[in-house]
Amino acid sequence: MPHTIAEIAAALGIRAEGDTALAVSAVAEPARARPGDLALAMKPAFAEQIAQGRAQAAMLWDGADWQSYGLRAALLAPRPRYAMAGLSALMDEGPGYRPGVHQTAIIDPEAKIEGDVSIGPYSVVGAGAVVGAGSVLGAQVFVGNGSQIGPSALIHSGVRIGHGVRIGRRFIAHFGASIGADGFSFVTPEPSSAEKARETLGDQTGAKAQSYARIHSLGSVAIGDDVEIGANACIDRGTVRDTVIGAGCKLDNLAQIGHNVTIGSDCLICALVGIGGSTRIGSNVVLGGQTGVSDNIFIGDNVVTGGATKVLSNVPAGRVMLGYPAMKMEAQLDLYKQLRRLPRLIADVAMLKKSVSNRDAND
Repeated sequence: MPHTIAEIAAALGIRAEGDTALAVSAVAEPARARPGDLALAMKPAFAEQIAQGRAQAAMLWDGADWQSYGLRAALLAPRPRYAMAGLSALMDEGPGYRPGVHQTAIIDPEAKIEGDVSIGPYSVVGAGAVVGAGSVLGAQVFVGNGSQIGPSALIHSGVRIGHGVRIGRRFIAHFGASIGADGFSFVTPEPSSAEKARETLGDQTGAKAQSYARIHSLGSVAIGDDVEIGANACIDRGTVRDTVIGAGCKLDNLAQIGHNVTIGSDCLICALVGIGGSTRIGSNVVLGGQTGVSDNIFIGDNVVTGGATKVLSNVPAGRVMLGYPAMKMEAQLDLYKQLRRLPRLIADVAMLKKSVSNRDAND
């Protein structure tokens, strides 16, 4: 659907200049833009590519000399990347789910489906479950008995939501996400080899083979408002108390949240992050891709971890962490620099030893 430059500026609360009646129907990279596209040139390096395309309008940074790029109109944003969030929402036509309940969907008579809900083919909604008004369930979605999904949810095909899960407003779950599976909780009749290894840091004297007994997950999962879960991400239910995901959290694809984990509000959990059971994470935390977090520890507010960081102990609020084991980023980078110098240091020591040996031989 076409939008004029003036309409976009009003919707995003940013400034428009030039021919604001010009209409665009899509966004594009500057070099690939056609006349009906809005080129996204949010910094000078991107704007230099405008001449390679045919865009007549672009989103630029505040203060940009848009006329020098041969444009007819421009959107000027103080923080273009933030404006892009609103722009992408405005231009997104959605996945095209049809309204109503598909004839192949199985809805338990005791389930409550509120108004203006779309439920796709072969989806299942269990007894006592509630699907909030304006929500969309794609094909083959499973909602377990007694689960509650707040209004305006968008749950894509193949998502699995276990029994008794509670989810807030405006929830988004991408393909294949699993919410409310049992936690990974097993115990042996006597302390296991893994327990002994952890306690002794390696000594397993007297360890013997044992079978594992399953600890059932009696808790559930509670998810706040405005949470988004990536494709094939997994959130396990709690053992006794609930696993909790705070409002505004965003989980990337293939993230794993263990049983009893508590995550505060507005956290970013990037791809392939794994969080061990019963760990507590504060608010506004960013865990970079492939970060591993041990069980039963605490991470304070505003902590940031770099990619592939392994957090094995508590982290105070505000720290930026990197490495295995995790340490302050500046300390880890300094250590890495020292490691790179080791070959030269070893060569220098070898040369000194040879020099001393030669001198002793001459004496």
